Amino acid sequence: MLFKGVDIEKILIKEKDKIGYNSTLISFAQEILNDKEHFDQFTAVNKLLINELEADKIYHISQIEKICISYRLRFLDSNYYKLEIPPETINKIKKLERIHKTSLHSFKIIATAEALKLKNYDDPLLFIPIGNDYYYLIHKWGNDLSRFRKWMVLPYKNLEYLIFFIFLISLLTTFILPYKNLGNVSYNTVKLVTFLFIFKMYCAIFIYYFFWKGKQFSITNWDDIYYN
Repeated sequence: MLFKGVDIEKILIKEKDKIGYNSTLISFAQEILNDKEHFDQFTAVNKLLINELEADKIYHISQIEKICISYRLRFLDSNYYKLEIPPETINKIKKLERIHKTSLHSFKIIATAEALKLKNYDDPLLFIPIGNDYYYLIHKWGNDLSRFRKWMVLPYKNLEYLIFFIFLISLLTTFILPYKNLGNVSYNTVKLVTFLFIFKMYCAIFIYYFFWKGKQFSITNWDDIYYN
């Protein structure tokens, strides 16, 4: 369906498959065995039994970062989440602790900035770190994100995308103006001058608004604790 929401967990799985992480669990276990320098770090951060983990729930920080930037989401400590954690999620945490005979800690969550600040949420995902920049997905709840969210937040991704967005709307505005009312003039010259004027105007408006509101680009704020 056209207006069906986007399931971020499924997007993460596709991202993992796309870049060749089909055997993530095996790769991760091998990295732990080979990486003597960070071996203690692994044992200190949610020491879980590798043979009890589900491979499709293990994600590298690079995969999480890419999805957060694309959909303008945050990946923060769970204590920043201001809403109630569902009982189902609590039960999954307790079940995982029983299986691995451990006490889980250092929870991280993927959610919108609004979910971390306001009484509104979409598609939160709860993770725990398991070492070497890998995270284990415990549970997802809430509603799926809007299918159009990725495109709606694209101008916020970085400065290049913002300028490109301004260029496109300036071009569109230029071509919808009624030039025939100008009489016998060179339309191409008028359009060029008009485009440059509109582009400059939109740049001033968007960039001023962006910095006036204290906004940050998604590429820098995906793990930022501050609202904008």
